[in-house]
Amino acid sequence: MTELWVERTGTRRYTGHSSRGAQVLVGSEDVEGVFTPGELLKIALAACSGMASDQPLARRLGDDYQAVVKVSGAADREQEIYPLLQETLELDLSGLSEAEKARLVTVAERAIDLVCTVGRTLKSGTKVTFEVADVSTA
Repeated sequence: MTELWVERTGTRRYTGHSSRGAQVLVGSEDVEGVFTPGELLKIALAACSGMASDQPLARRLGDDYQAVVKVSGAADREQEIYPLLQETLELDLSGLSEAEKARLVTVAERAIDLVCTVGRTLKSGTKVTFEVADVSTA
């Protein structure tokens, strides 16, 4: 299983790591060149939807189809939650009939609903635990 962690690199600045060698810069909104945690949540959702629908869309549009998944949603700062996240999958469907377009939408939605772990988790809610571990050697 891939290990994930963040290391503090400055005031409200962290670098996220995976045991597979990936890194991502994380920080507050006023720091240039970083993603906020909320932005990463949204990107994870959009990427998951894109990846979940990739194979069914490639079968219908060809392996080299172009896609952009946009995601947005404002934070409710009183509750500190995102009450609504809106995704839009942008595709060139000009070569399809209206019936083919409708079928493609159904297939994409079904694939995302079945296998997008991030979306399924957000929709169902999840239990989150937290603990503090003392790593001092003395």
